[in-house]
Amino acid sequence: MVDFEAFVKYSKPGPRYTSYPTALEFSDEFSYDEYIKRLKECDKPLSLYFHLPFCRSACYFCGCNVIYTSKSDKMSRYLDYLERELEILASIVDTNRAVIQMHFGGGTPTFYSASELDRIIKAIKKHFKNFTNDAEISCEIDPRFINEDQLEVLRKHGFNRVSFGVQDFDEKVQKEIHRIQPFSITQNAVNLARKYGMLSVNTDLIYGLPYQSLESFKRTLELGVSLNPDRFAIFNYAHVPWIKKSMRKFDEATLPSPKTKLEILKYTMEFLTSNGYKMIGMDHYAKPSDELFGALKNGTLHRNFQGYTTKGGAQLIGIGLTSIGEGDDYYAQNYKDMSGYEAAIDAGKLPNFKGIMLNEEDKLRKFVIMELMANFALDIGSVESKFGIDFFNHFKDELDELGELKQFMSIDSQKIEINQTGMLLIRNIAMCFDEYMAKFKGVNNSFSKTV
Repeated sequence: MVDFEAFVKYSKPGPRYTSYPTALEFSDEFSYDEYIKRLKECDKPLSLYFHLPFCRSACYFCGCNVIYTSKSDKMSRYLDYLERELEILASIVDTNRAVIQMHFGGGTPTFYSASELDRIIKAIKKHFKNFTNDAEISCEIDPRFINEDQLEVLRKHGFNRVSFGVQDFDEKVQKEIHRIQPFSITQNAVNLARKYGMLSVNTDLIYGLPYQSLESFKRTLELGVSLNPDRFAIFNYAHVPWIKKSMRKFDEATLPSPKTKLEILKYTMEFLTSNGYKMIGMDHYAKPSDELFGALKNGTLHRNFQGYTTKGGAQLIGIGLTSIGEGDDYYAQNYKDMSGYEAAIDAGKLPNFKGIMLNEEDKLRKFVIMELMANFALDIGSVESKFGIDFFNHFKDELDELGELKQFMSIDSQKIEINQTGMLLIRNIAMCFDEYMAKFKGVNNSFSKTV
């Protein structure tokens, strides 16, 4: 049983922990040579992320790195550079390594035509040929920009998962967030995905948007469930207008109150679980037949910049503008501006411009935080044997800092387990183990609120 009153009490700014350390710790002092060395030496399976940043127009709620354009020559030029980036990457990485995961994110990947998508994927497979039979190959899709030709190309090249951005079906909300998307358009897109054999369909919704109410979101959930997706991602809107200028267009008086957001969250949990979905992580729901649920049950769920995944243990390589890669002891991010991105490739280098090398303490805390974020549990014995520490001595101050949060978990000599209320407060719990949080004390404009 969730204690929702406690949930509101602990609302504070905090990271979402798609990485540890967080991206705010990335620096341009990151060594390019060390990054190249790790790409050359790693023999782990590969996870490839491609960022296709273009959108036709702004969705005012969006916090992604996007470029708004209607110019096809600009989009085509980007593909030229993406192909050249792949050529450079293939000269460094052992391309015979198994690819167990590939994801197209954006932006709007399907803003590219079927022939352009075909061009991108052929360029990838020219170099990376060893995709495993069970590779997870996925694409983010805006239902307003998808057709049968595009889905035929995706399926032909082995794509088996799609994620549809919906956010809300209410017309007033859609108008305010600058994303008009009638239910019929989304329904058609989902039907097409099923027609072309996509094994998993995800639907993204957001609560906390302007003009949302409990009643309006109930209707959105009903329509969402009628589409019968395999997964839902239900995100808490991160209102950060000091970072994203488009969010300044919202009249903050129209944003739902914390009380309303709490009511929406409570109803969402009850409604989706009553319709056969299981809560996964802090913001995902999946059918019991979905592999995400199996991974959570087995304690093998992982979290990275793509969210929750069953494909852990791979070296993630980010390709394209702003993309982030991850290895055992580093994170590496590509240029965010097109001029820097193109200049690096023109110089024959990968377009990496910042990142961070993890020290031993970072690696320890990353393991602890990511286990808690993904599986809501931590095997203390495995931490001690993996890192050669006495857990309770090493984290004495952090365990003390948990304070009242301890009521939402059980801690014994062998294991930490988070209860249902604690699952919703997992960001707060993880923050207690974050060595970098001290410098953000009293600073309110670095992260979105945890509730």
